[in-house]
Amino acid sequence: MSVRVGIVLGSKSDLPYAEETVRALRELGIRYELRILSAHRTPRQLEAYASGVRARGIQVLIGLAGHAAALPGTLAALTTLPVIGVPLPTSDLAGQDALLAIAQMPPGVPVGTMALGKPGARNAALFAAAILALAEPAVGTALEALRAQMAERVLRDDAEAQPA
Repeated sequence: MSVRVGIVLGSKSDLPYAEETVRALRELGIRYELRILSAHRTPRQLEAYASGVRARGIQVLIGLAGHAAALPGTLAALTTLPVIGVPLPTSDLAGQDALLAIAQMPPGVPVGTMALGKPGARNAALFAAAILALAEPAVGTALEALRAQMAERVLRDDAEAQPA
């Protein structure tokens, strides 16, 4: 299977958040690529990247960004592939600026917006998997197995919490 998900970070300092995305994609057996490209500092390179992803078989893009968080919206403006945005709490505003920048896209240029930080980074991978599962049954099976494992953990914790 070729690379299906493109992960784009605005800065190397965003890598600790992207580790959550990468971990979830690996758990599901989904191939990905990771790039560090800034909407503000490397706009031409970002445009070149976005214009070539579909031809290489990528089906979903995940953009992780803090501060003004233009990255996911810029990706969405450059391709019609689904773009999932993850706002990062890297600014003095604790990510509220990034959340609003990603969630408040103008009509016609949608970005699916996840929660702030590491939970959102993991959920972005799971949401990408749900999109891929529409056409790839093996991804759907892996996603179902992951959810079953989560349910088993909760039920095990519940049983352990019961009085003896």
